[in-house]
Amino acid sequence: MKHIASESTARPHRPSALGVVLATVVAVSACGGADDRADAVAQAALVAQGQQIFRHDTFGDEVQWTDTLRLHEVIATAVDPLTALSVGLKVDSEALPPAVVEGIRNGSVDLHSPATTVALLKLNAVVGVKGTVETLNGVDRLARVGITCALCHSTVDNSFAPGIGRRLDGWANRDLNPGAIIALSPAVDAATKSALNAWGAGRFDPRHNVDGLNKPVVIPPAYGLEGIHRITVTGDGDEIAYWNRYVAVAEMGGLGTMSEPRLNLNITHGTQDLVSAKLPALQAYQLSLKAPTPPAGSFDAPAAARGKLLFEGAGQCASCHSGATFTDANLRLHPPADSMAEPESPSYASRSATKQYRTSPLKGVWQHAPYFHDGSAATLEDVVQTYNTRRSLGLTSQQVIEIAQYLKSL
Repeated sequence: MKHIASESTARPHRPSALGVVLATVVAVSACGGADDRADAVAQAALVAQGQQIFRHDTFGDEVQWTDTLRLHEVIATAVDPLTALSVGLKVDSEALPPAVVEGIRNGSVDLHSPATTVALLKLNAVVGVKGTVETLNGVDRLARVGITCALCHSTVDNSFAPGIGRRLDGWANRDLNPGAIIALSPAVDAATKSALNAWGAGRFDPRHNVDGLNKPVVIPPAYGLEGIHRITVTGDGDEIAYWNRYVAVAEMGGLGTMSEPRLNLNITHGTQDLVSAKLPALQAYQLSLKAPTPPAGSFDAPAAARGKLLFEGAGQCASCHSGATFTDANLRLHPPADSMAEPESPSYASRSATKQYRTSPLKGVWQHAPYFHDGSAATLEDVVQTYNTRRSLGLTSQQVIEIAQYLKSL
């Protein structure tokens, strides 16, 4: 433990907000005039601000996670780093001082001790978790804890070890088990713990604490959303800021207000608003996150070329997954019967503001298995075969494979 505590100021180089600004300016305004450059500087500054909000801002939700759920007590006494990694929490390797990196490698840093988790929180190295650590008589104590957007919508590249690496913002953390984490709270009753523990890794029910029903959906990616107005699975809002407000207030417990007349929903936490002013920058950053390109050699290129023709033809996929964004979400929503996960009980759509579903965009779809909003399709081949069966498309098994190869290429 002394390695982490004594070397907390020795950080490796990390990209600064200024670096983000300069990189964006170069990309946006290489050929523009003075006005274009000024606009690019302002936009880049907004994006850089949004990155900090996405990664590190709790919107004051420590009130929920500390004062109400008392998870700081659980973390400080029972959650060692190996336990944290086992429920899908990630560690940002770029936040670790060299001595800590070496200590993890040689075993001198105790990964079985909750005190090490507290030390990692003090370093701001646990992705999506923000801890306030106080030192009394030379001993670090976790006083408060909150969560950020990055908890669910970032992961790491595992470049140091499984669960430890460089941040991948916008990637859904499908290893995260939020239900199991919340169920650790001593303030949660037995029935609620049972429901939460049934969710499983990579799934979360953003309506459970609103309507009392229980039907978790897969955590979605937050990349590739530029040009898409309806960004949730049910298309409830016309921009990311709508859902960011909902999650920040209704789910994270941030200080602010969320009102949704279609759900007869009015939630206000606290007497100050720590959410609204941050939504433009947060949205700007999320819109800057591009879908990841598929790894080299991860798909069969000739089969993908044949699959593209089938996608646009016999497979009828392009009738909804249309245009450059591979979705018709800006034009229409679809009735529950169009979803390959329906009928389900309770119907997730019935609990939403629209009572309908959005066509999911497909850029980067290779990365975020399982598929459909309930995660019922393990692979892209399963996705295509489900459509083939439910819609009587008459595709051969080889054609199913070829369409799946095309999806893997997007």
